[in-house]
Amino acid sequence: MTPAYDALVLAGGAARRLGGADKPGVRVGGRPLLDRVLAGCRDARRTVVVAAPRATARPVEWAREEPPGGGPVAALDAGLRRLAEPAGPGADSDPAAPLVLVLSADLPFFDAAAARLLVTTLAAAPDAEGAVTVDADGREQPLVAVYRAGALRRALTRAADAHGGPAGLPLRRVTGELRTVSVPAGGAASFDCDTWEDIVTARARIREHGTVLDEWITAVKDELGIDLDVDTGLLLDLARDAAHGVARPAAPLTTFLVGYAAASAAGAGGGREAVAEAAAKAAALAQRWAAEQDEAG
Repeated sequence: MTPAYDALVLAGGAARRLGGADKPGVRVGGRPLLDRVLAGCRDARRTVVVAAPRATARPVEWAREEPPGGGPVAALDAGLRRLAEPAGPGADSDPAAPLVLVLSADLPFFDAAAARLLVTTLAAAPDAEGAVTVDADGREQPLVAVYRAGALRRALTRAADAHGGPAGLPLRRVTGELRTVSVPAGGAASFDCDTWEDIVTARARIREHGTVLDEWITAVKDELGIDLDVDTGLLLDLARDAAHGVARPAAPLTTFLVGYAAASAAGAGGGREAVAEAAAKAAALAQRWAAEQDEAG
């Protein structure tokens, strides 16, 4: 079981290398970069985004650095202060989670598996104060990392006191004080979009043959507000059976009806199993249709 953690996403900054564009809102695969990052930390107990509030696919809390545009340490300070407060009116006063996942908002391929790897690595290293992703070039990425919240707060306070405040302070003045373990980046988890060339690369990568279906299904689930594991292979097999055993137009209609049936069952406690059960029934029916046609032929 993954240890409890909070997530802190830094979504400010001037994006000068993007010509001042609204970087968190730039779309990759039809989804804003910020929403892609939020999907990756969906297992967090609480998620705070440091930026001006905007519409997001997942519910989050908001914080703002002082002054706005004051840099990553000022943003980190604002986010940690927000996590130290109750989540909102009427919320319980449980303390913040002992671990905090810290991410930039420009990571199109950061996913829940990468988050779990960071969190479990730190949990298994009791003497470490952080687990930091190391990219393919061997560079540490302190904004693709998880830290022990208390140690991070203390390091930030010491650095800010010495600097006269957190604004304008280099991030490594804080994270460099911490004892960390390195976590090699899996896949493209640490790939960040600093330039338009990076955006073009990311947009091309999601359309690669081996990943395009997973990317598309994830995008549709986020767009529709569905948080359900989907067995893509199972549904593709069903579509094939319906197309071959009945008629080609039956494929999309059958998968829609299976989804509708699974959603109805999910209201009564179903989920992935409900999808599998409904798909199995529909596939068996399609095979019976095909058998009758073979007999008639």
